[in-house]
Amino acid sequence: MKQLFTASLLTLALGTTSQAADLSELEARARAEGQVNSVGMPDSWANWKDTWRDLGSQYGLKHQDTDMSSAQEIAKFAAEKEDATADIGDVGAAFAPIAVQQGVTQPYKPSTWSEIPDWAKDADGHWMLGYTGTIAFIVNNELVKKVPTSWADLRDGDYQVTVGDVGVAAQANSAILAAAFALGGDESNLSPALDLFADLARQGRLSPVDTNIANLEKGEIEMAVLWDFNALNYRDQIDRERFTVVIPSDGSLISGYATIINKYAKHPNAAKLAREYILSDAGQINLARGYARPIRSNVTLPDDVQARLLPNEMYANARPIADFGTWEQSTKRLPRQWQTEVLVHQQR
Repeated sequence: MKQLFTASLLTLALGTTSQAADLSELEARARAEGQVNSVGMPDSWANWKDTWRDLGSQYGLKHQDTDMSSAQEIAKFAAEKEDATADIGDVGAAFAPIAVQQGVTQPYKPSTWSEIPDWAKDADGHWMLGYTGTIAFIVNNELVKKVPTSWADLRDGDYQVTVGDVGVAAQANSAILAAAFALGGDESNLSPALDLFADLARQGRLSPVDTNIANLEKGEIEMAVLWDFNALNYRDQIDRERFTVVIPSDGSLISGYATIINKYAKHPNAAKLAREYILSDAGQINLARGYARPIRSNVTLPDDVQARLLPNEMYANARPIADFGTWEQSTKRLPRQWQTEVLVHQQR
């Protein structure tokens, strides 16, 4: 892994000497800080553990993470200010512009900046996606007779559907937008998705169970809506043959998670070096080993890593957020809508 990262920087050095010098200085400063504290980047999510391991072994950075939701990460940065205990976070794409608006981030463009699609980054470098996720279905083959392959299929099933903490978690909110995309809605119109889940609630088929690996393993989840990287990871950890993972054929959301560096970080250079590594070839491959699709399309994945991912053709009808501002406003309304339009129908 270190050779991949070093080779990437060497290539850049040949083209822009000043950039290489800057990276050397960044590394020296990060080593002096010796620590990087993250939020929302636990070992089990998208294989962050290998990245933290590499940053420790190669640059001497100690690490600790506190897992929390995207909204909680931003709130923590804002509340602690100069008393910051976190340096870097990983937030859902829709939350990244919010963090910038709240003034809790600082910019840093990694050396691979030009290889990150424009839709996946802030123009000033306050945030950029490290990897993409696409909303997928994970289905327990032992509990579901006919695997749903589209959102439309969900209405006709006889299984429980688990979607998570809508209104709070980026993954669950993204599932609602994915359904809206498939059923004729968009960032400004979530009604088709809310109608679907209200129908499921009326049928008594909307499960309140948390979408975690323990509940999947215990058989408490029949079918769940998750990011593809989480669904594939859970499937393989439990039993590859026990679960089917599909991208809904009638449409889905391709989004991802973005690093944000705390404006008040106590270890700002270590945080910048972490971002640099995350966007390097080695860091992108680490994420792919955690079933997350690299944001940089020019990274060649080892065969064993490529085999972990779903076929490209499954993603034909997945699309990114087109209007972040509108989606931000919709996410603010979503908690109340979910309560009044969906959960009100749920059987007690």
